[in-house]
Amino acid sequence: MQNQNTTSGPARFRMKARFRSFVFAARGLHLMVEREHNARVHLAAAAVAVAAGFLLHISASDWRWIVLAIAIVWLAEAFNTALEHLCDRVSPQFDATIGRVKDIAAGAVLVASIAAALIGLLTLVPPLLRAVS
Repeated sequence: MQNQNTTSGPARFRMKARFRSFVFAARGLHLMVEREHNARVHLAAAAVAVAAGFLLHISASDWRWIVLAIAIVWLAEAFNTALEHLCDRVSPQFDATIGRVKDIAAGAVLVASIAAALIGLLTLVPPLLRAVS
């Protein structure tokens, strides 16, 4: 969003502008979930992790790990999606360098997803084993 302040100097804090920023951010997340298959997969995985956390009554400390893992995956996916859209706009035709950039960004999402899965297993499996034994 561009700064709409027409005077020189720093922009003034306005609640209306802050609210609009949240609306734009929410719209971006909605577009990502609506248009990106992997974002829907991440949303489902996050829902499963949160449901499992509630069902297993995990501790506040464990919740911190689950929330952090979900946030890191969503951050990686959002940056990857934004970068892909920018790359497609800048270079609609095939370009090997753009392809490598997109592959690297996708690799970051993969790393975040694997880390989140490991955090989920390390956090949720012990209470699950206690619950079923």
